[in-house]
Amino acid sequence: MNEGPAMSAEDRSALVAVTVFPLIIVAGAVWAYFFPATAAHLTPYVSPGLGFIMFTMGLTLQVEDFKRVAQRPVAVLIGVSAQYVITPLVAFGLVHLLNLPTGIAIGVILVGCAPGGTASNVVAYLAKADVALSVTLTTVSTLLAPILTPLLVQALAGTLTQIDSGAMAASIVTTVVVPVVGGVVVRLLIPKVVDRLLPVLPWVSTLGITLVVAALVPGSVEALQTAVAVVFVAVILHNLAGLFAGYWATRVAGSSAQVARTVSIEVGMQNSGLAATLAKTHFPATPEAALPGVIFSVWHNMSGALVAFYFRRSAERRPTGNGRSRRVERNS
Repeated sequence: MNEGPAMSAEDRSALVAVTVFPLIIVAGAVWAYFFPATAAHLTPYVSPGLGFIMFTMGLTLQVEDFKRVAQRPVAVLIGVSAQYVITPLVAFGLVHLLNLPTGIAIGVILVGCAPGGTASNVVAYLAKADVALSVTLTTVSTLLAPILTPLLVQALAGTLTQIDSGAMAASIVTTVVVPVVGGVVVRLLIPKVVDRLLPVLPWVSTLGITLVVAALVPGSVEALQTAVAVVFVAVILHNLAGLFAGYWATRVAGSSAQVARTVSIEVGMQNSGLAATLAKTHFPATPEAALPGVIFSVWHNMSGALVAFYFRRSAERRPTGNGRSRRVERNS
C-alpha cells in the first residue's frame, strides 16, 4: 500500500509550528484566567498588539501576492465571497439556533464577519492546498474588512445593540490595514533584512496573539465561568460549518479539490483576534462579547491541524494515473 512520500524537514517544521502555536495560546489564556490582576496590565496594549501581528503579516507579503488577484480572479472571487457570505450567515444562524445571550451573540457575529486569519496560510501549506491562493485570499479579505465587516455586523447585530459602523471601520483601518501596508512597504525597502527574519515571524506572531488573548481574558473571567459551555458549542459549530461549507460551495462552483481545500481552510479560520479586539473596543458594556473571539483563537488552530492532516492524506491518496489528474488539480 502506498503510504505517500515521507515528510520533509520543512513539513516537520511546519507541523511543529501548527501544533505548538495553539498550545502557547492556551497557556497564555490559562495564565490570564488564574492571574487576571496581573494579565490586566496587558489590556491597554490589545490594539497595538493586534497591529503588530498584522504588521508581521505585511512583512510576509510581496507585490507578486497582489498580482495574483488579477491572475486568478475567479478563484479569488469564490474564496472572498465564501468568506463574507458563509461565515456571517452561519454566525447569524447559530445566534438564533442556540438562543445566545446578547453579549455572546455579538461576539459570535463579530467572528463570523471578520476576515481570514493568518494561521490559515500555514494550515493550507500542511494540507497540500494552494498556499499562494490562501495568502491572496487572506490579504484581499483583510483589505476589504474596513468596508464589509462593519456593514455585516450592522446588518446582523444591529437589532441587538447600537453599533457605530464608522468608528468600527476606522479602528479596522488603524489596527489592520495600516500595519499590513506598513509591513509590505518595509519589505520593499529592506527585502534582504526581512528575508532573514521570515523563519521567526510565525513565532513572533504567535507570541503577539498569545499576549492579545491574555490581555482580553481578565475582562471576561466572570463570563467564562458562567457561559463557557455555550460559547464552546457556538465556536466549534461555527468553525466546522465554515470548513464544510467552504469546501463544498467551492466544489459546486466547479473549482478543483485543491482550490476547495484552500477556501475551506480560509473560511473556517477567521481573524478572531480582530473580532475580540473589536468586541472590547466597541462593546464595553458587554465584556463577554470578546469571549467567542478568544476561544476561537485557540480552537481554530487545533481544528486546523486536524483538517491539515485529513486534507493532506486525501490529496496523497488521489489517483494520478499518468500524472494528469495531479497536474490538473494544481493548475485549476
